[in-house]
Amino acid sequence: MERTDPQEGAATPAGPAREATPGAEPAPDAKAAPGTEPAPDAKAAPGTEPAPGTEPAPGTEPAPGAEPASGAEPGAGKRRRPWVRRVRLTALVLVLLVVVPVLAVETALRVNYLGDPAEGTYTRDRDAMWLGHAWVDGRKKDADVTALARRLEGTGIRDLYVHSGPLEHDGTLPKSAYPRARWFIEAVHRELPGVRVQAFLGDVLANGGPDGLHLDRAATRAEVVRSAGQVLDTGYDGVHLDLEPLHSGDRDYLSLLDDLRALTRAEDARLSVAAHQIDPLPHLHSVAGLLADHPKWWSQQFFGQVARRVDQIAVMSYDTARPLESTYGGYVAQQTSLALEVTPPTTHLLMGLPFYHESNFSHWGHAETVAAAVRGARLGLSRTDPDRELFGVAPYIDFTATETNWREYREGWLRPTAS
Repeated sequence: MERTDPQEGAATPAGPAREATPGAEPAPDAKAAPGTEPAPDAKAAPGTEPAPGTEPAPGTEPAPGAEPASGAEPGAGKRRRPWVRRVRLTALVLVLLVVVPVLAVETALRVNYLGDPAEGTYTRDRDAMWLGHAWVDGRKKDADVTALARRLEGTGIRDLYVHSGPLEHDGTLPKSAYPRARWFIEAVHRELPGVRVQAFLGDVLANGGPDGLHLDRAATRAEVVRSAGQVLDTGYDGVHLDLEPLHSGDRDYLSLLDDLRALTRAEDARLSVAAHQIDPLPHLHSVAGLLADHPKWWSQQFFGQVARRVDQIAVMSYDTARPLESTYGGYVAQQTSLALEVTPPTTHLLMGLPFYHESNFSHWGHAETVAAAVRGARLGLSRTDPDRELFGVAPYIDFTATETNWREYREGWLRPTAS
C-alpha cells in the first residue's frame, strides 16, 4: 500500500475454399444458340451460359468459376474450417465464464451504492490518518506541526500512524530510522491534546522467497516484538503494523499479534494493523491464489481472527480496480458490511480513504474518490450496525492529499452543523 514520498524518494497482469480451375477465360460473347437446350446429362461447354429460363439438367455441374444459379444458397458446396468453429466456441465460453460474471458483479456493486445513508452515520470522532516518514526523520519543523494541527482542527482524527520504519528483514528496527520521533510526539501532544501517535511499522514479507521478512521464523517474530517495545520506550502511544502481502489464514501472523498484544497491554498502549480487503465473493482469495502468487483478499473468517487480536483494524479499502465511482462506492459499502459482521464491538474498525490520485489498472483516480469511499462506508454502516461507536475512516496519506480530498472528507463525513 506504500506510495513514494517525493521528499524521501523511497517507498513508504468448411474445408479450404474452392479455387477456380486454371485455364482459358470464356469468350466474351459466347452464348448458346437461341432456343437450344443442352442434351441430357451433357455438360455446358466452358464459357457458355444457359439460355434465359433454362435450368441445368440433372447431374450437371457448373463450369469452374461459374456463379451459382438464382435461388441457390450462398456458400453452398463450401464447408467451414474446423478451427473456425473451435475459435468461436472458445470465445463464447470465455464470454460466459469471464465477461458475464464481471458484468454481474459490477451491476451488483452499482445497486449496492443506491439509497441514502441512515441519519446519524457521521464521524464518531474516532478517525485516524497515515503520515509519511518526514515527520520523524528531521525534515519537519514546529511550523509544520502547527499547520497540521490547523488542518486537523474540527475533524474526527484521533490517531496518527506515522511511518517510523521500515523494519529490517530480520525484524529489527534501527533507531536511526526515527531520530526525531520524541520531538514529534511531544509536539502533537502539545498542539493536538487527545491525539495519539502510533509508530507505523512494516516490511515486505518473503512468503517463501529469499528476500523479505520471514514470519515463519520464530526468531524474526521475536525481533518484531522487541522493535515494538523499542518504539514504545521512545514515547509512542501505540504500534501500527503493516506487513504485505499477507496471505489469508497465516497462523504465524496471528501468533505475532498475540505476542504484540501482550506487550502493548502491559505498556497501556494501542495495537493496530492495516488489513487486506475481504473476499467480495466467497473463497475468492483461494481462486485468486491459483492465478497470482499473492492474492489481495482475506477470508472473512481470517479478518475476524485478526480483528479479535487488536485494538484497531484499518481496512486498506482502495486500489480496488473498480472502473466507476458508483461501483467503487458500492464495493466500499460491501467491504464495510463484511468487516462489521466479524469485528467485535470492542475493536475499533476504520475504513481507508484514498487521499491520493493515480490512474492505473488497480486504481482509477476518476473512480476511487474520497466522496465515493465516505458514502460507501456510511451505507455499509447504515445497513449493518448504524449504532456502532468504535467506527471511523482513515485517510491515506498526508503527503499526497489534495484540497479536493480534504473537502470531500469534510463534506461527506463530518457531522453537519445546525444552521
